[in-house]
Amino acid sequence: MTSTAEATRAGAATGRPRRGASPKPTGGASDLWHAVPWTLPALILIFGVVLFPAGYMIYNSTRKISIAGVDHGSVGLQNYITVLSRPELPGILLNSLVWVVSVVVITVVISLALAQFLDKNFPGRRWVRMAIIVPWAASVVMTTTVFVYGLDPFYGIINKFLVDIHLLAEPFGFTKEPVPAFISSIGIAVFVSLPFTTYTILAGLAGIPGDMLEAAKMDGAGAFRAYFSVTLPNLRSAIALAALINIINVFNSLPILKLMTGSIPGYKADTTTTYVFKLLQNEQRIDLSSALSVINFLIVLVVVGIYLWVVKPMKEVS
Repeated sequence: MTSTAEATRAGAATGRPRRGASPKPTGGASDLWHAVPWTLPALILIFGVVLFPAGYMIYNSTRKISIAGVDHGSVGLQNYITVLSRPELPGILLNSLVWVVSVVVITVVISLALAQFLDKNFPGRRWVRMAIIVPWAASVVMTTTVFVYGLDPFYGIINKFLVDIHLLAEPFGFTKEPVPAFISSIGIAVFVSLPFTTYTILAGLAGIPGDMLEAAKMDGAGAFRAYFSVTLPNLRSAIALAALINIINVFNSLPILKLMTGSIPGYKADTTTTYVFKLLQNEQRIDLSSALSVINFLIVLVVVGIYLWVVKPMKEVS
């Protein structure tokens, strides 16, 4: 008892906590202010690159701005009403839905097969894995430009190849009509999206315990059943993450559709993203394009929210 009391008095005299005592909790506000110097550069970057442009865009969406860029004052929600009442918007929204769903679903399905193949041991596997990274490492504009020239009906090497193997009777103008150009754009978007999705799923495959697959085989499960009963459920988080990032990227993708369908008149091959660009470039309506950009952002938030609510990517596999 005496030694304990002495230790208590010594701790009080020196200002240090006695042995066995719990440390005093620090204040949340104090910790926050201490963290500010370390997080300030990141906060400034976020404000300058994300928050300020987004806020300025929302501000412009409520103004009447002339072609010359002169602000004639606030118009409230009139720009939103004008954009939503345009007759071409329903078709553009449908194109956006087809564009996102087609690219994401096809990319995930092909990536599942590619990841399963690359997970096996075979000669030259390292080189094959490196080759798959190329579309991801290359510029999207550069990749799309290669396809634009390759699909040209007059001098395109892809067109010539399809004629040589008798898939086409004569060169075809893939980039001259809305539907072929849109379908070709989907193919290019899948090609560009494959590396990231494949490697994400490949990382998921690496995290599946080998003894789990061995146990399934010992229970009599064949390769087909083991894949759909063991492998695929354990890839839930990897697939959900890859699909979510692809949804956001594909929805906001401009370069592919701009290069493939930009020369086609009208809006039959446009998505909401390319429509924003046309409002800004062709009609020079900063106010309307800002309003549509805000609508685009809200659509992405709603889609991502519904996706997370339905898929529940962090849910544990039972």
